This record gives sequence, structure tokens and C-alpha cells, in this order.
Amino acid sequence: MRISARADYAVRAALQLAASRDDTPLKSEAIAAAQDIPHKFLEGILNDMRRGGLVLSQRGGNGGYRLARPADSISIADVIRVVDGPLVSVRGVRPPDLSYTGPAESLLPLWIALRSNVREILEGVSLADVASAQLPSDVSALTEAPGAWVNP
Repeated sequence: MRISARADYAVRAALQLAASRDDTPLKSEAIAAAQDIPHKFLEGILNDMRRGGLVLSQRGGNGGYRLARPADSISIADVIRVVDGPLVSVRGVRPPDLSYTGPAESLLPLWIALRSNVREILEGVSLADVASAQLPSDVSALTEAPGAWVNP
């Protein structure tokens, strides 16, 4: 699985908003600076997140962005889907819409299993979990597996 720069930036921007303790909107320039995200790129991402119902924008001198819902009700999967679409696709196609024949026939259940595991992890972790450095125990356990940090 490949996480795009757009998805990475969106999650980091959402985490910056989640870490904002009061309900004061954060300016896009402040989010960009805090997370080292190109400002113009971030503006497009924030607009997608606003259209997707994850953030609210406020105009004016005290304007900026804030989360539309509590951070514990927004999953990492929610953010990625808003800016990048489906979590797992093969050649841009969702796995249930694929078909294979012959020796490749078993690929479909493999892609479905992959999608299921990706969903389980990304839907099971909220912005609040990451912002508070309190990942769910099942996710933390995966990082402790032998070879988890090794690039094959």
C-alpha cells in the first residue's frame, strides 16, 4: 500500500487541528508551518476536507480551520478517503469490481483480505488516538512484530 503525499499531509493537518486544545480556528499558514507542508498544496487539501465534512472554515481576522467533529469521532480512514478516495484499489478499481481467471483467480480474495486489514487499522484509529500518542493496543502490537520496521 502506498500513502500519497496528499493523504499524509491531510492526516498531519487534521492532527494539528486535533491538537488545538481550544476551539479557536487555526490559520492554514500556521498549520503549514507547524507541519512543514507547502501552503498552496495544503489549501487544496483543506478545501477537500471542508467539502468532505471533516473541517469547518471561518472567514475573517479570527478565521481559520477547525475540526467539524470531535477528534475521537474522526478516523484516519475518514481523512484519507476524503482526499484520496478508496483506501485500497487495484489499477484504480475497487477489489469487488475485479475478476480474475485461471491461476490468478485467488488474487481477488487476497486483495479483499488486504482491504479488510487496512480498513480495520485505519478505521480503528482516530485523530484523538494519534494526537494523544495512545494508539490502540492491537495497532501498537503490530509495530512490535519482528521485521515490522525492516524494509525488505
